[in-house]
Formats: sequence, structure tokens, C-alpha cells
Amino acid sequence: MKIALLGYGRMGQTIEKIAIDRGHEIACRIDKQDDFNPDGVDVAIDFSIPEAAAKNIENCLLNNIPVVSGTTGWLEGYDKMVALCSEKNGAFLYSSNFSVGVNIFFELNKVLAKMMHNIPEYGVSMEETHHIHKLDAPSGTAITLAEGIIENSDLDGWALDEQTENKLPIYAFREGEIPGTHSIRYSSNVDDIFIEHKAHSRQGFAQGAVIAAEWLKDKKGVFSMKDVLNL
Repeated sequence: MKIALLGYGRMGQTIEKIAIDRGHEIACRIDKQDDFNPDGVDVAIDFSIPEAAAKNIENCLLNNIPVVSGTTGWLEGYDKMVALCSEKNGAFLYSSNFSVGVNIFFELNKVLAKMMHNIPEYGVSMEETHHIHKLDAPSGTAITLAEGIIENSDLDGWALDEQTENKLPIYAFREGEIPGTHSIRYSSNVDDIFIEHKAHSRQGFAQGAVIAAEWLKDKKGVFSMKDVLNL
């Protein structure tokens, strides 16, 4: 399979190594300033920057190239890309996190939120910690987790780094080279219930993105890692 890497930062470089180890070829490496050439590309993987993601995805869909995107911070354009994918009968897969473990954590988070819904003694909060190079806050993973809580509770949104009535507080920290830690805490006067996912490296994210690209190659439609993993 010939893969276009859209964004060639540290994640792109890790994806490249894993893709080659799995027998794939890197057809091109595109930075945000470069023009995208679709010739000979079977599938594209986008880990660029928020300002470039929508254009990268659009270029792929216009050129009938299946595209996997893990860039976060651009989701105001997500619905437009879904509509374009449908219009062009293309293939588009977005996930805020491609780690198998994180996607299991997403589902665990929803189950716990459902269980806690009718127990008002507990208040819920979230913390997420990433490396100092991460451009967006809260992380896309934190937003996905927040959506899983909100849709299974009486909360009507989330708030960054503050407590606001009827909002889920998300506290974002940027420290060192931490790949990503996300924790959910339900606190009462008598005890706490706490779940956490801690990544040890970028390998899990990168491997999941390559697995998603392999899965997407001959498909049509809009998908997520939930589809890939059959969760």
C-alpha cells in the first residue's frame, strides 16, 4: 500500500517507521507549505496542524484518495468534510486518538457515565496532560471523553480550566515530553471513583493510524476507530 503522509512531524515520522515495518511504502511526505500530488497514492494519513487539516482532507476527497485524519483542533470544519465525502463517494476516517487502549477507554468512560448519571452525590471532572509541543487544549481525546460524559449526564457542555455551573471542568496541563494522560474523577464526600489512561509512547497512536489506513483503503463512507475495532 502506498501512503501519503500529510504532516511530517514526530507523529508522521513514527507512522512512517511503523508503516514501512508493516510492508507499506511512503509515496510522499507533505508539509503544510507543499502542494499535494495524488499520483500513485492508495491512502493518506493526516497528522498535520489544525490550520492545514481541512484542506488536506479536502484535497484527498477531491482526488478520490481515502484519508485517515488524527489532527485535532480543526473540528469546526468536520461536518463540511463529511458532506464532501458523501458528495464524492469517498472514504474518510477521523479519530481524536487512534490508540486501541484509548478507544477502549472511550467506551469504558461512557459506561461509567451512564452508571453515575442518577447518583448526584458525585461530581465529575477531567484532567489531561500532554507534552509542551501540543498546540491545542483541551486535547481532542479529552473532548471525545467529555462528549461521552455529557451525552450520558445532565451536563450541557465543558469548560477549560475552570468550574462553571452545569459544565464538565477539564484541566489541561502541558509538561515535558508526556505522550498523553487522561483521567476522569467522580468525587463525593465519602470517596472518589477514578479511571485513567496513560500512554507510554506515541507507538500506540501511530500503529492504530496505520491499522485504520489498512482497514479504510477499499471502503466508502465516513468512519471512526469504533468501526475499525468493532467496538
